Amino acid sequence: MVQIDDKIISLDIFQKQFLCDLPKCLGSCCVEGESGAPLEDEEIKIIEGLYPKIKHLLSPEAVEVIEQNGTWETDTDGDKVTPIIHGRECVYTYFDGDGVCKCAIEKAHDEGLVDFKKPVSCHLYPVRVDKYPAYEALNYHVWPVCNPARELGKQIGLPIFRFLKEPIIRKYGEVFYSELEDVAMHLEKQESEKSGELK
Repeated sequence: MVQIDDKIISLDIFQKQFLCDLPKCLGSCCVEGESGAPLEDEEIKIIEGLYPKIKHLLSPEAVEVIEQNGTWETDTDGDKVTPIIHGRECVYTYFDGDGVCKCAIEKAHDEGLVDFKKPVSCHLYPVRVDKYPAYEALNYHVWPVCNPARELGKQIGLPIFRFLKEPIIRKYGEVFYSELEDVAMHLEKQESEKSGELK
């Protein structure tokens, strides 16, 4: 683990590789799972406000769930999350012509309809943030549906934290991301020195 300010970061985030491979996984992370995406308190208000602007992008089933239960719900762990349809996909998704499940909020953002890109928990995946009174823990969540992303990331040689550069900067800022790069450089140097000693 590495500590930067009040954040404890798993070494996996530097040492494991990841790059989404949508043609292979078909956006399964938006479909599988026991509950929807975790939401920050401020995101709940944002999504309530943008729902009318993205309603036309959602499936009739999604609209029905939202109209009956609201734009967010509380899961069995007591966390605020996006609602899901019949225990499956998030209500804020749509399926493209290739059968890939994608985020309707992100689509609306890309089309200039809303300023909000997507919940930060989705944007940061496969990193999950656990909040404690004195610190936040950033951990790598390993999910079998993301096996194609691990394979592609390994082929490309893309560490998780670099794959997540945009959402990390969005949540924690440029300075924090630069510190992650410094840590990565230090770890690479350590590994190089260790390899040299073994020769």
